[in-house]
Amino acid sequence: MFESINSTAKEFDVLGLGEVLLRLSPPNKERILSGETFEKKAGGAELNVVSGVSLLGLRTGIITKLPANEIGKYIKNKIRFTGVSDDYIIYDQRKEARLAIYYYESGAAPRKPVVVYDRSNSSFTTLKISELNNDVFKKSKIFHVSGISMALDKALCREVKEMIRNFKDNNTLISFDVNYRSTLWKEEEARSKITEILPLVDILFISEETSRKMFHKQGTIEEIMKSYSEEYGCKLVATTQRTVLSPTKHTWSSIIFSGKENKFYNEEPYKDIEVVDRIGSGDAYLAGVLFGLLKFNLVEKALEFGNAMAAIKNTIPGDMPVSDYQEILRVINDHKNKNDSEMIR
Repeated sequence: MFESINSTAKEFDVLGLGEVLLRLSPPNKERILSGETFEKKAGGAELNVVSGVSLLGLRTGIITKLPANEIGKYIKNKIRFTGVSDDYIIYDQRKEARLAIYYYESGAAPRKPVVVYDRSNSSFTTLKISELNNDVFKKSKIFHVSGISMALDKALCREVKEMIRNFKDNNTLISFDVNYRSTLWKEEEARSKITEILPLVDILFISEETSRKMFHKQGTIEEIMKSYSEEYGCKLVATTQRTVLSPTKHTWSSIIFSGKENKFYNEEPYKDIEVVDRIGSGDAYLAGVLFGLLKFNLVEKALEFGNAMAAIKNTIPGDMPVSDYQEILRVINDHKNKNDSEMIR
């Protein structure tokens, strides 16, 4: 698939760049407007990805900026807990330093889940490439980032694009999750800025909805995915497919297109997943895909690990995955063999 991905001698398998947030959620499916307490957790799209890859057994790190206070220390401890390196965390010493927050209220049919953001002017939005040691751009096989980081701040967007170019110049594969959020920027701006960096992207993750609405793509999903390879040179394009039967019952599958092979990969969906917390399941999918590519250099393995990671993450509270290699391998084997035994014992 990628000729040099396994042979390249670098310190990290994946380095991610992204904002880490404090998540506050009412317990036991209570409403934000009526509950009295919140449970706190750490999360963030890119951190969720690199923590998932780390838990599966590879070396990862996160590039981010945290406030130099007790909240920042809490986040640092959570990052370390999953084995993700904190070598490239920058600490904001300003009096105005703050960590982004979001509130999450889980749903129960017909009530939908709700997310409320409080992330303006966070420490991460002040991150500059000059705050990093230049050696970081030579350290990783894959650099992962999402459109969220580009959307948070116009100055930060320029820094993100420059980081992508610097990693690319050092023979690093670029993994990019479009992850469009309408609350952060308009479709026109997102399309313009993301189109600029797509020729640098090796591994692209994009939803069908975003392709059709934001990129104005038409045709079958296969034609749309293939177009990113033909127009921009993306080596791998992945699109997830979630069928929401209710807030607590989903079906999950995905399609991956390999530009080199001119081939699509898919498998039997994970049906009737009992959803405990859907947040971070897409990021868990990305983690599985990147792990499969790094560990086996096979798109088939990337698909299997991606789907299994996503399916299991839907059943786990919080943003970040908690599954190791042995658990995911067991899930993959059970899925293939249609093993529906009631208990592991």
